[in-house]
Amino acid sequence: MKLKRKKKIITILILIIISYVIYVSSDIYFYGNIDELNKADAAIILGAGVWGDEPSPVFKERINHGIWLYTNDYVDNLIFTGGKGKGEAYSESSVAMNYAIANSVSSEDIFIEEQSTITQDNLLYASKIIEDNNFSQVIIVSDPLHMKRAMLMANDYGLKAWASPTPTTKYTSMKSKLPFLFREVFLYIGYQFYRIVI
Repeated sequence: MKLKRKKKIITILILIIISYVIYVSSDIYFYGNIDELNKADAAIILGAGVWGDEPSPVFKERINHGIWLYTNDYVDNLIFTGGKGKGEAYSESSVAMNYAIANSVSSEDIFIEEQSTITQDNLLYASKIIEDNNFSQVIIVSDPLHMKRAMLMANDYGLKAWASPTPTTKYTSMKSKLPFLFREVFLYIGYQFYRIVI
């Protein structure tokens, strides 16, 4: 009798875990369709790798969306995030800055942080720039599937932030979306546990 009860409890727990993973997956997926365009002091563009002195295709589309927000007067400043990847000569944020300047963004309206290597640190160091410059509202820019986790972290750092995923994301096919989604589900759930612990 005890063995049957244990099996029943284990089965219920497995079903709860599966249901939770499905819920998180759908929440992340559909959240990426939300674009909260609002006037803000700055856009935080989350780093996504560089190829030498050029932004990776994924990062370039994030930067392009930040530039679009700037040129269409949604934001007055751009904050680029990201340090040097392993073996890279240039930081993600410095490459993004150069790209933005080459595309008609004033250098005076650009801020960079070159210390971060993960999303959480992107937002941590960006929040310090926001505080130092007395910015009150920001727009977070990343790929759609990255937005749910990024916005949760932005909220944890006390940022008044709006979500604006890049509409030209490189993750368009199911073949490219699924690995990204699985990774985000894993990291999102991991971050939820991290928040409880700290």
